Amino acid sequence: MKCKITRNAAKIIKNELAKEENKELKLRVLVTHSHGDHAHYGMDLDKPTDNDEVISTDKEIEVLLDRNEPLLDGVKVDYLYLPKEGFVITNPSQGNHGDH
Repeated sequence: MKCKITRNAAKIIKNELAKEENKELKLRVLVTHSHGDHAHYGMDLDKPTDNDEVISTDKEIEVLLDRNEPLLDGVKVDYLYLPKEGFVITNPSQGNHGDH
């Protein structure tokens, strides 16, 4: 499985992971809702489970992905400042380029 984190997103995520209360946690990307051939994604901080694959990224952030969810393979986590500030998770490899 693959996961890409942009520079903007990595900066925000690393700040959150550096907090004392999050020292034992990793970033989890998950499917919040799926229909047809695409999904809506969310993220959280969590500990690995038996169903997880731990993905190392080029931004030195480990990401938890449920190996039983094919729509997670290839997700991209970005952080946008415009038009509205916040995280955006897409999966271009699955044809998902953003919300509709």
